[in-house]
Formats: sequence, C-alpha cells, structure tokens
Amino acid sequence: MMNLDADHCYPILQARDARFDGLLYVGVSSTGIYCRPVCTVRTPGRDRCSFFANAASAEAAGFRPCLRCRPELAPGRAPVDSVRQSARILFDTIQGGALAEGSMEELATRFGLSSRQLRRIVQAEYGVNPLAIERTRRLLLAKQLLTDSSLRVVDVAFACGFASVRQFNRLFVEAYRMNPSALRQRKATETGTGIPLKLGFRGPLAWPALAGFLAGRGSGRTECLIDKQYVRTIAIGAHSGWIAAQPAAKSILKVDVSPSLLPVLPALQLRLRRLFDLDASPLVIDNQLGNNPQLRPLVERTPGLRVPGAVDGFELALRAIVGQQVSVKSATTVFERFVERFGRPVQTPFAALDRLAPTAGDVAAVEVSELIALGLTGKRAATVLHLARAVASGELRLDPGADGEQTRAQLLALPGIGPWTTEYIAMRALGDPDAFPASDLALMKIMGTDKPKVLEAQAEAWRPWRAYAAIHVWHSLNAGG
Repeated sequence: MMNLDADHCYPILQARDARFDGLLYVGVSSTGIYCRPVCTVRTPGRDRCSFFANAASAEAAGFRPCLRCRPELAPGRAPVDSVRQSARILFDTIQGGALAEGSMEELATRFGLSSRQLRRIVQAEYGVNPLAIERTRRLLLAKQLLTDSSLRVVDVAFACGFASVRQFNRLFVEAYRMNPSALRQRKATETGTGIPLKLGFRGPLAWPALAGFLAGRGSGRTECLIDKQYVRTIAIGAHSGWIAAQPAAKSILKVDVSPSLLPVLPALQLRLRRLFDLDASPLVIDNQLGNNPQLRPLVERTPGLRVPGAVDGFELALRAIVGQQVSVKSATTVFERFVERFGRPVQTPFAALDRLAPTAGDVAAVEVSELIALGLTGKRAATVLHLARAVASGELRLDPGADGEQTRAQLLALPGIGPWTTEYIAMRALGDPDAFPASDLALMKIMGTDKPKVLEAQAEAWRPWRAYAAIHVWHSLNAGG
C-alpha cells in the first residue's frame, strides 16, 4: 500500500503530479470534499488534508467527490502497484460488478476463500471492506452517467446495480449530500449514437499504435478503425452490442456504448480498461525501458505505448493459434472464416461491423474436420479444438483473474501450444505486464542474440515491464522502424 504520510503526499498534491492520479486522493476537512491529486482547484493548506489510497476509503471517511476533477474518471491501479496480487484481483472483480450479480460468499468461493478471508485480504490492502468498495463503485458510475448522459434516473439506477430508485436516491443523498437530479441541471451533450462513457488514464497514450494493433489482428466484421475511432462488437453473457472509442481530451478516452450493453456496463467498463491498458503508468515504464540503449530510440519514438489487452480470452487465444508461423495477413484471412462460420450476427451503426467473435462453446461443439475446412492444418485444428473445449468446460480460464503460473502450465500441456504462444496469451489475455516471449525472433534480433536464454538474461533489467519491451519492438517493425 502507498505511503500516505503527509510529508510524502502533500508535495505530490502541490505539484499536481499526474503519476499518482488514481493512486492517491485528498480529503479536505473544510469542504468535506475529496479530490484527485491533479485537481486544478487552489491547493488547500496541509493541515486540512487527509490522504487516501482509493475513493472508497475517502467516502468511508465521510468525504464526497469533487465535481471539478471528478474522481470517477481517475485511472485505476496498475497491476504491480498492489503488494498483494490476490487483493488486486479481488478489487478488480468487485469493480467489475461481481457483488452486484452475486453474494460475498459466492465471490469468495470463486477464489477458493471463505467470506471472512476475502474481507480480511481486501481490508488489509485497501483499508475498507468489499461492500464499501462496491457501494463507491456504484455511486461513482452513477455520478458519471448522470453527468455525461441523458439516461433516465431509473435507467442509471438499475445499470449501476441498485435494487430500486428509492434505494439509489437514498444512498446518493447520504454519500454526496445532493439529489441525483442536481447533476441534471445542465443537459449532457451527446454526439454519438450510444451511451457516452468516459475512461481516465495516465498519459501519454499512443492511441494510433494501440488502435492499429487491435484492429489489425481481428476481423473487419468484429473490429476495425474508422478514421481514428476504434469500433468493435462485444458480447457479455446474454447481452451483445458494440463500442466506439477514441481519445476525447487530455487523459480521457471517450467510448460510445451500445444501449443494449447497459445492463452489463460495470463489467464492460472493466473489460475496456483492460483492453486499452488504461491503468498503466507509462512515464514509469518508459523511463525504465529507456535506460536500455537498444530500446531507448523505440521508446522515444512512441511514448505511452500500451500492451493491447483482450475483450475475451478465448478470442485472443484463437487468433494467436491461427497466427502461428504464418503472416498477419494470412492469419486474418483464416480468422475471418471463423467469424463467418461461428460469429453470431449483431446490429451496429457501422456498415462493416455485423458479427460477434467466435465463442469457446460454439467452436468446442464441432469436429476437427470442420476446422480444417476453414484453412487450418490438422495439428492446428486439433489445438484449437482442445483449447475451445478446455475454456468452454471452465477447466481453463483466460482472464486477468486467473492464476498466471497455473494457466501457463495448462496452456503448455495442450498439444500445439508452446512458450511463445503461452507468453503472448499471458501478455494480452491475462494482463501480465512482465510476460515475455523470449523465443521471439524480432526480440532476439534487436538484442543481438539467437538464444532465448541469453535474451531472458538480458531482459532481467526490464522487469517488471518486459511485455512492454516486446510491444515496442513489434511496433517498431510494423512502423518500419
């Protein structure tokens, strides 16, 4: 947990240091309001400041969110910021709406814990209990929707997980000392065809590189670029729709969300943060990687480069296997056949975007011969089928909440999946910032070796950001660097 001593935190506040945005909040005793460290209001006196590691702790102490810097738009904690990996995963799962969908006991069972253990782990790391985190999550998301969208109050209440409008109104007034309708005094300006969702991040953000990487490795029917806007189809549970994303202002990514995805908005919000790697700390990462002579020119050329995540782990793994030992263009052609065969139709306002990505369940139900007919070799078709059946059965999890070492072992045990594919999946589907495909030819070439073990030894200085080093190298090749 971050050092919250005033001697450490107050200079950060005075400097409005963006590196600590989302990692530090300040409550001001004279106003009863809490702010992000980047807030532009006049810096309060040190004796009036209390410092908190997260928004839930500030609200538990009786402070309400600032209407100017808007804590609901702060970026989240980067994967290595937390001392306890298990606490971070639990926190993220709660942020994704797990306690809105089920009980504390069900969440604990999912992670092999008792509800008492779950409370203790979260309390020790974040200073508040899981229910307080859930309550703050709901209220801050509601605050954003009330401010930025024209959704009815009743729709906001249910989208954020409240049982009734009456409960929503009561908790909102208790926490923020204002009625939800007070945020509706000025009409939200909506320019898109969907629900506007704002996601904060720490700059810089190399958006063209990130959006281009994602769109270039999918199917044009599931994701693509329209000007500088990244659009794609998404399914979460029984709900499907589309999103359209592009930077809108300094440190804000604006995402238009299909109204059909409103019931799963908290889970979608978390997936989008992971997809675009919005909780990264690029200044810290770039500074460390830039110490290496070979990487320095790459980092200077594209500061703020992110590790592209995944909306769905199986989709990402399928694309990785299809792309083994073939060109990106050839892999895209085969993947498009999978989309045509298994992707379910979906309506979007974008002419090219009309299919959902294949699911593990749909692919697992067919025979090897049907996959060979799509353009795969027999061995690769068998690999895809084994993967699909493992994911569909629940035996294999491909998301950031999965145990990294266990998942790697499971992947390597599948026929046709080796270390490179395993580490690539760990980078993008598991969200491991230190995952590293040491057998990658481009990485070995730039470091002047043809031996993976030598590269691994050289890359020790890049920890815990080796995945970002790989992305920088790959981007430099694609950009002609």
